Amino acid sequence: MKQDHVAKRYAIAVFELAKEQNTVAQTTEELKVVSEVVKNTNLFDTFFKHPKVSLNEKKDLVRASFQGQISDTLLNTLFLLIDKKREGILFKMVEEFLKLTNEEQGVAEAKVYTAKPLTDVEKIAFEATFSKISGKGRLTINNIVDPELIGGFKVRIGDRIYDGSVLNQLRRIERRMISGKR
Repeated sequence: MKQDHVAKRYAIAVFELAKEQNTVAQTTEELKVVSEVVKNTNLFDTFFKHPKVSLNEKKDLVRASFQGQISDTLLNTLFLLIDKKREGILFKMVEEFLKLTNEEQGVAEAKVYTAKPLTDVEKIAFEATFSKISGKGRLTINNIVDPELIGGFKVRIGDRIYDGSVLNQLRRIERRMISGKR
């Protein structure tokens, strides 16, 4: 939990700096690129966690990989993470930064669980309906297929859950039958 708090502090600092420099959109894209590269190349498992790799070697790799591809501000942030031995919070920091960006723009992420994949038309309908319910200007729909739902849907926006799944209805019926209520 402490690392989550530290990641959030770094994300806030990077976000505030990006706002100050009017580069929030650019920084968002750069963070996504860095996150994808690190994830897809397994840098953490093979390089950053290796005990015999020095801080300078880590920085050299980051410099060689990203210099000219990302802003100096973000490059220096990555160097700071390496210096403080906090490379492991990178993904959480990116996640927190994206949350801050979305909040600033009135956008929220909605995880929509369905028994089968949603069509584009259904995604648009979910966005229109649940953006009004949640009070957000816009929603990004992340469809997660969960065959256990049987039918219907479950929507999670932040810490709120809207459950209209057949599985949930069956569970309510089961609870009423067990308790003897109709």
